[in-house]
Amino acid sequence: MAEKSGMQLWGGRFAQSTDPRMWALNASIMTDRRLAFHDIRGSQAWVRALQRAGVLTAEEAETLQSGLEAVAAEFAEGQFVFAPTDEDIHTAVERRLRELVGDVAGKLHTGRSRNDQVATDFRLWMLDAIAALDAAIADLQAALLTRAEADFGALLPGYTHLHQAQPILLSHWWLAHFWPLARDRERLAQARERTAVLPLGAAALAGTAYPIDRQALAADLGFRTVTPNSIDAVSDRDFAAEFLFAAALLGVHLSRLAEGVILFSSAEFGFLTLSDAFSTGSSLMPQKKNPDAFELARGKSGALIGALTGLLATLKGLPSAYDKDLQEDKAPVFRAFDDLMALLPVLADALRTLGIHRERMADAVSAATLATDLADHLVKQGVPFREAHHIVGRLVQQAEAQGVGLDALPLEIYQAEHPAFTPDALASLLSPQASLAQRAVEGGTAPEAVQAQIAKAKEALRMRNVKNCE
Repeated sequence: MAEKSGMQLWGGRFAQSTDPRMWALNASIMTDRRLAFHDIRGSQAWVRALQRAGVLTAEEAETLQSGLEAVAAEFAEGQFVFAPTDEDIHTAVERRLRELVGDVAGKLHTGRSRNDQVATDFRLWMLDAIAALDAAIADLQAALLTRAEADFGALLPGYTHLHQAQPILLSHWWLAHFWPLARDRERLAQARERTAVLPLGAAALAGTAYPIDRQALAADLGFRTVTPNSIDAVSDRDFAAEFLFAAALLGVHLSRLAEGVILFSSAEFGFLTLSDAFSTGSSLMPQKKNPDAFELARGKSGALIGALTGLLATLKGLPSAYDKDLQEDKAPVFRAFDDLMALLPVLADALRTLGIHRERMADAVSAATLATDLADHLVKQGVPFREAHHIVGRLVQQAEAQGVGLDALPLEIYQAEHPAFTPDALASLLSPQASLAQRAVEGGTAPEAVQAQIAKAKEALRMRNVKNCE
């Protein structure tokens, strides 16, 4: 690593060159190179701030701006060439700027530290990432809404403890996965507000020594305000942890949706059929059609949770101000973002293209799922619920003993338990459609309630999309 100190941003006080192994360990260029455009954007705003403060002349500022635009163009065109001396993206950009405009490039870093620079770059990237991730989640929500409308009226056994519980509409089940995604988007929007706080101007930890108008700088870069404490500014990675929490919880929600689709598409259930375009096969068994898109969603949720816990473990013992441990902040965030951006569009289109089997689902609804309706009927006749519960429980027990469903028990057995079980009452009570109709409360599974829920979901999606565009 001889001669390297001349290209470093920090090499002046060192008499020896850096050991190659130390250089490789310390360098972050392979991770943070994706911040190139954000680094250049921050540097261009810093040039304007230095000019407003009288630190740069108009000519110097124009030269630096032109040089930075040329560097950005090289990145955009895929022509930027990294050098062995590029320790990180900041070094790479400044090195190339010096090659293009000469010694005036040395003035770019006036009053700025890599500590506040990288924090600014990372926040700028995060703001863009949140917007992209939000749009991908919105598309998955739209796919769930499409399914809820297309599959309206399809009957599905509702499960608790993975055992049949009560009949529901399939549309109601799809929408049960819409609303967690709405909360995910709310969390990301809240995280975006706390990310949009500018650290630039904090310098290394004590604040810049030049008369920089930080509020004007924040407005220039699209931040809503500035950090109130320069020590906290360079060490705060709450925004990264919040992003990873939102990503991890999103991953959990995707995993739960995926598990349901995997189960329902198995031969044992047979409720859904996945499109060939979003399935894979076996290298050994010719008949296999595997739901790998959904299994990957389930699997990646573990990695997302791990990314969050890893970053929190890194942050928990750090003293105030900047420490090199913080170089580990970006890799888990980048991976979480990349995984979700690869996964979400696939899940959305896999849902749009799957097929449903209405008769299979309806036939799977056991008469036992109507037991609560039988108890509710007794309650309406004045029987206390606990007593009604025991009466119906005895009926269930007798049906199981005879190996038949509740709908096949003889009338005399019902009436021996309670005379309110008349033939007309049973004809109505032992109908899944009648059970659905009883649950017309807001948020329930009755057809009219689900129609109202679909309308509410559409409006929620529209309003969140509008709000996020403001």
